[in-house]
Amino acid sequence: QVQLVESGGGLVQAGGSLRLSCASSLSTFSIDAGGWYRQAPGKQRELVADIKSGGSTNYADSVKGRFIISRDNAMNAVYLQMNSLKPEDTAVYYCQANLAVATLSGIKKYSYWGQGTQVTVSS
Repeated sequence: QVQLVESGGGLVQAGGSLRLSCASSLSTFSIDAGGWYRQAPGKQRELVADIKSGGSTNYADSVKGRFIISRDNAMNAVYLQMNSLKPEDTAVYYCQANLAVATLSGIKKYSYWGQGTQVTVSS
């Protein structure tokens, strides 16, 4: 069964950087489009950044100029480079991706979520 595998979270001081990775567990399922969401305690899950199949990107206002989303088709992965981190960036970060797979009926796309990775920024 295919999964999205996340890595890269951790504890960092304010002003520091972290890089999150999200990869498909099966090479036959390629990432068509993806995004990163986060959920802080007591708050709703919110979109941080996403990248479309054509490569266009979108960012939440709170992270513009600090975070960069990218993809590596060869590695079948999506990344989130987080710079100039602030305590308010502390949250569980979730990867979401539309995975495409070739079937006898053509290309099928399915939405998956990663398990979440904790990012904690200390002041």
